[in-house]
Amino acid sequence: MRLFVSEGAPGSLPVLAAARRAQGRAELLISTVGPEECVVPFLTQPKVPVLQLDNGNYLFSTSAICRYFFLLSGWEQDDLTNQWLEWEATELQPALSAALYYLVVQGKKGEDVLGPVRRALTHIDHSLSRRSCPFLAGETESLADIVLWGALYPLLQDPAYLPEELGALHSWFQTVSSQEPCQRAAETVLKQQGVLALRPYLQKQPQPSSLQGRAVSNEPEEEELATLSEEEIAMAVTAWEKGLGNLPPLRPPQNPVLPVAGERNVLITSALPYVNNVPHLGNIIGCVLSADVFARYSRLRQWNTLYLCGTDEYGTATETKAMEEGLTPQEICDKYHAIHADIYRWFNISFDIFGRTTTPQQTKITQDIFQRLFSRGFVLQDTVEQLRCEQCARFLADRFVEGVCPFCGYEEARGDQCDKCGKLINATELKKPQCKVCRSCPVVKSSQHLFLDLPKLEKRLEEWLENTLPGSDWTPNARFIIRSWLRDGLKPRCITRDLKWGTPVPLEGFEDKVFYVWFDATIGYLSITANYTDQWERWWKNPEQVSLYQFMAKDNVPFHGLVFPCSALGAEDNYTLVSHLIATEYLNYEDGKFSKSRGVGVFGDMAQDTGIPADIWRFYLLYIRPEGQDSAFSWTDMLLKNNSELLNNLGNFINRAGMFVSKFFGGYVPEMVLTSDDQRLLAHVTLELQHYHQLLEKVRIRDALRSILTISRHGNQYIQVNEPWKRIKGSEADRQRAGTVTGLAVNIAALLSVMLQPYMPTVSATIQAQLQLPPPACGILLTNFLCTLPAGHLIGTVSPLFQKLENDQIESLRQRFGGGQLEESLELKAKVSSKPAVGETVTATGPQQIQVLMDEVTKQGNIVRELKAQKADKNQVAAEVAKLLDLKKQLALAEGKPLETPKGSGSDFGSVAATGSSST
Repeated sequence: MRLFVSEGAPGSLPVLAAARRAQGRAELLISTVGPEECVVPFLTQPKVPVLQLDNGNYLFSTSAICRYFFLLSGWEQDDLTNQWLEWEATELQPALSAALYYLVVQGKKGEDVLGPVRRALTHIDHSLSRRSCPFLAGETESLADIVLWGALYPLLQDPAYLPEELGALHSWFQTVSSQEPCQRAAETVLKQQGVLALRPYLQKQPQPSSLQGRAVSNEPEEEELATLSEEEIAMAVTAWEKGLGNLPPLRPPQNPVLPVAGERNVLITSALPYVNNVPHLGNIIGCVLSADVFARYSRLRQWNTLYLCGTDEYGTATETKAMEEGLTPQEICDKYHAIHADIYRWFNISFDIFGRTTTPQQTKITQDIFQRLFSRGFVLQDTVEQLRCEQCARFLADRFVEGVCPFCGYEEARGDQCDKCGKLINATELKKPQCKVCRSCPVVKSSQHLFLDLPKLEKRLEEWLENTLPGSDWTPNARFIIRSWLRDGLKPRCITRDLKWGTPVPLEGFEDKVFYVWFDATIGYLSITANYTDQWERWWKNPEQVSLYQFMAKDNVPFHGLVFPCSALGAEDNYTLVSHLIATEYLNYEDGKFSKSRGVGVFGDMAQDTGIPADIWRFYLLYIRPEGQDSAFSWTDMLLKNNSELLNNLGNFINRAGMFVSKFFGGYVPEMVLTSDDQRLLAHVTLELQHYHQLLEKVRIRDALRSILTISRHGNQYIQVNEPWKRIKGSEADRQRAGTVTGLAVNIAALLSVMLQPYMPTVSATIQAQLQLPPPACGILLTNFLCTLPAGHLIGTVSPLFQKLENDQIESLRQRFGGGQLEESLELKAKVSSKPAVGETVTATGPQQIQVLMDEVTKQGNIVRELKAQKADKNQVAAEVAKLLDLKKQLALAEGKPLETPKGSGSDFGSVAATGSSST
C-alpha cells in the first residue's frame, strides 16, 4: 500500500494518525506530494490524501482511508461510530470549512470564526458529558475520535477557538492530541506553522457556501431535553414521592477520621504551599479550593473522607526570608504558617488537618524512606558542580538562581525548572545565571551529593502507571507531562543540598547537608497525617482500601506523579500512591501574571479587604477554573458573572421560590398535585443532578457548577411560564396550581442548596436556614431529586442572597490591584504600622530594593504626568498622586533619608510629579 499525503492539507492529519493501525499488519509506504500533483489517474483535479491499495484501487475519502486502517487492525464497526462519521461529513465539515476559510484566507478573528462552528463544538461537548466517557464511542479510542480530531485540530490547536466552558470537549481534545501518532501527524502536516500552514491549500478551494439560517448557540440543543423515556419520568416521580424517608442515616462524625474496611475511603491532598509566599488567587484555585470542593462533595456522598494540607517550610527560600526580616527560620515559619491558615480559614477551606513540615515526624518518616532506598541500592553518590554566590557566601538553591533556559531561551528560567517549556534544569546549565538575592553572578564550586537513581526505578514506575492510569481520573495534562518525562528517559536526580534549614541526611559524611525540598516535601503529606493520628499508616500504607486524590497546578505533576512514586516504590513498604492526579493549568491576572513585587493581582490576604464575600470569590474562581488550558481572572467578567449567574439566575430563583411560600401561603409549603409537565420537570432536574454527580465523580469541578446554574434556569423558566403570582388570585384550580408550582420550586431551591454546598458553603447554609431544611437533607446528596420540603413544612424568613457589583466599585478594585501598590501583604502592613515618625532617620536597605522603588517612583510619576496632560478627572489624578507620595516615602525610608512633609495641596501636583521623576 502507498499513502499519499501533502503538507498543509487538513485531510492528511487523521490519515497519518490512523496509519499506525496498519503497522505490522501490512506494508505501508508514505509519500509526501505537492498539492498540485494528480495522484489518482482518473480524477481531473488533484486530491490528497489518497491510499493506493495493493490491488491498484484507490481510496480518496479521508474517513474511508482511516476506516481501512482501523479495519486492518481488527477493529469492529459499530453504529455509534458510523453515526459520528455521518455527522462529521454532513454537519461538522461544512461549518468547519467556513470557519477555517474565514480565519486563514479572509483573516477574520474571534466570533466571526467561532460562530459557524460553535453549535458543532457544543454538540460534541454535550455528547461527551452526557455519556460520561473519555472518547466519542465509549471507553476506548475509536475511528470517530481520530477522524473528528483530525478535522478539528487545525482550528482548536489555538486555545482562542476552544471555548473554555466546553470542558468535556477540552479534555477529549487534549487527550487525543497528546498521543504520539497525533503529535507526529500534526508536526508533519502543519510544520510548526499552526493553521497558517493550510493557507496554500485553502486558497485553492472554492469559497464555502453561506451558513446563514443555521442557528448558532452555545446552549445544549433543545432536542436533548425531549429524550426522556416514560420509564425515566416514572422513576423520577417514585423517588420524589419517597421524600426524606429515602435518605440513609448520616455518617457519625469520627475523630480521628480513619479508613473503614468495605467503605469508600477517600484521601485528599492539596499541594503544600511554600510557607514564605502569600498565596494569590491562582495558587488558591489550583490547589486548596479545588480540593476543598471535592472533599465537601465526598462528604455529601457519605464517603469516608480525609482532607489534608499544610505549609512546606524547609529550604533556602525560608532562610532568605528570615534573613530579610531579621527572624530565625523557625520564627518566619511560625509567622507565615499563621498567615496561610488565616487566608484558608477566610476562604472556608474545610481541611481535616492543616499542618506543617517542620516536625519530628517529618524527619523520622523522610529518613526512614531514604534509608530503605539507600539499603536497596537506589541512591547514588557523586560530585556536583554547584553555583555559589560569593557575595551572599552560600551555595544557591535552584529556585534562587535565574537565567536563560538552555532549551527554549526563556530569560527568567529558574535553576530547577523552566516555567515556559517545563523542562527540568540543573542550575549550572543556565546561561547568564544570576543570584536572585543580590543579582551578582555566581561561581561554580564542587560538592559531594546523593542522587535518587530514577533510571533504576523506571521499570517499576512504568508498571505502576500501566496499572493505575486506565480507569483513573488523572487529568490529560498530568498524563501528558508524565509521558513526556518517560519518553525522554529518566535521569538520576540530586536529593541533597548544602543548607542548614531542612531534614538532616542520616548518613556518615553528609551530616552538614539536608534533603532537597522536592524529595521530602511530598513526604510532608505523610508526616502531617502522622501528627494528626498515630494510626497514619492506615491511610498511607493501605493502597488496597484507600483512593488517593492529589490536587495541584501542572508544575507540581513531576514530583507527585513520578518522584514520590519512585521513592515509595523503591522503599518497598506498601505505600499508598496517587490514584487520581488532578492538575490545573495556570490562572493569569487580567492580561498578565500575578506579581507581588509589582503589586499586580489579588493575593489571599487582600481578598478579605475588598468587601466581596468569600463565597463570591469561590464561585468566580471555580467558574473560571483553568481546566484544559490557562484562564484569566477578569474584574469585568467577575462583575458580569456575579450579576447575571448569581444575582439574576440563582439568587432570583431561590428568593422567588421562598417569597411565594411566605407571601401566598403564610410560610407553609403548599400541597402539590403534579401534572405531566411537572413530572417531566422532575425528570429533567433528576437528569441534571445525575450529570452533576457524573462530573464531580470525574473531578470535572467547573463543568459540574454549570449543572447547578442549569437547574436554576429550569426553575426560573418554570415559574415564569406558570405565573403563580397571577394564579393565586384566580379560581380554586388556579390557586391549587399556584401551590403546586410554588411547592415544586421551593423543593428545587432546597436541592440547589445542597448541590451548592461544595462551591459556596456559606450561601448554602444561608439558603438551608431560610428554608429550615431538615438536617438529614443538608448533609446527604443522593442521585435522585427528593421532596425534602413536604406540604405543611414551615420555612423561615427569606431574604436576598446576593448583592449587585457596581461598575465604579469594580473599576476602583481594578486600579487598586493593577500595579499601583508595591506590597499589601500582612507583613508589610505590620511594617507600615511601625514606620518612624516624620523626620526620623532609619537604616537604609539593600541596593536591589532601592532600585525597585526608584523604578516604581519613575513609573508612577509618568502616570501622573500623562493623566495631567490628558486633563483627567481630578479625583483620578489625586489617587495616582497619593500612590506616588507613598512610593516616595518608601524610597526615602529605604535610602535612610528623613521624611519631609509635602508642601501645598492639590495645586502642587505638577511639582510633585516632576520631583518624582527627577529623583531617579
